[in-house]
Amino acid sequence: MATATFRFHGELNAFLARTLRDRAFARACGGQASVKHLVEALGVPHTEVGRLCVNGAPARFDRQLADGDRVDVYPQRARQQADGAAMPAPADWRFVADAHLGGLAQLLRLAGFDTCYDNHFSDDEIAGLAEHDGRVVLTRDRELLKRRAVARGCYVHALQPAAQLRELFTRLDLAPHMRPFRLCLRCNAPLHPLSAQDAAARVPAGVQQRHRRFAACDVCQRVFWEGSHWQRMRTVVDAMRAVAPDA
Repeated sequence: MATATFRFHGELNAFLARTLRDRAFARACGGQASVKHLVEALGVPHTEVGRLCVNGAPARFDRQLADGDRVDVYPQRARQQADGAAMPAPADWRFVADAHLGGLAQLLRLAGFDTCYDNHFSDDEIAGLAEHDGRVVLTRDRELLKRRAVARGCYVHALQPAAQLRELFTRLDLAPHMRPFRLCLRCNAPLHPLSAQDAAARVPAGVQQRHRRFAACDVCQRVFWEGSHWQRMRTVVDAMRAVAPDA
């Protein structure tokens, strides 16, 4: 049986058993196992890998290893996936968030990024949306990211929505592509401006007097205005404009 040496770099070490972190280690490579299978068996989802090298040369996930090979695995950074496919421009990205990331989904929508979310989605449904709609899966479930149907995804390390948003903006370089206040926070549909006169019958008493700018969603019929909740969320999103991507 062939034996290869693995070395994981950067934040990928967080997925490994503690005894394997930040060092090279040997692993048996049984049968016809691909690099993808071996990397994921060690706990690292393929979506988190930006570059693979075998014996110092770029390699793809379907590479089969020979005895004595050295595998270096690097985290996702640039617009290139480890399978060699070019990443689409961030402005064209669409996301699907799992049931535990509702707060992040709302902030992404506020920033103008198409984000599908329902806290009743099963893993199968999320994987289906990723495969059929080309959505980037956002989750804290590494097993979901290992599914073959999930071509692109992000394991979200942070626990609080604002920190999660910053993590994604840093990793994916989203700041230049923000288009705030164009999507419904509830259902992800496009918003359109609504005059104060038309909003008067659809908002609580007094709101029409205090606010002049309104937006409406034709899908869920919700009307939005720049109240205190909106302003708090806007503060979080505006802070993302200065976030620089990972080098």
